[in-house]
Amino acid sequence: MKPEKVVFIDEDLEKSFNELNESDPVKKALIRAINLLQEDAFSGRNVKKNLIPKSLIQKYELNNLWIYNLPNG
Repeated sequence: MKPEKVVFIDEDLEKSFNELNESDPVKKALIRAINLLQEDAFSGRNVKKNLIPKSLIQKYELNNLWIYNLPNG
């Protein structure tokens, strides 16, 4: 399976991620999660449609949502 492309939902989030120190455990966990999600976009748990916040549906035009728990998160 071809790895999926990773896109940050907004520029501020991407900027904050890039500003994290490479040795930061949070950044390391996020990189591991990104790599896993690139290989299998269905990693994690699917959120039932009626539990997706309406604000996210409207703002980002979502039709599904998956949760991936980070270690110590």
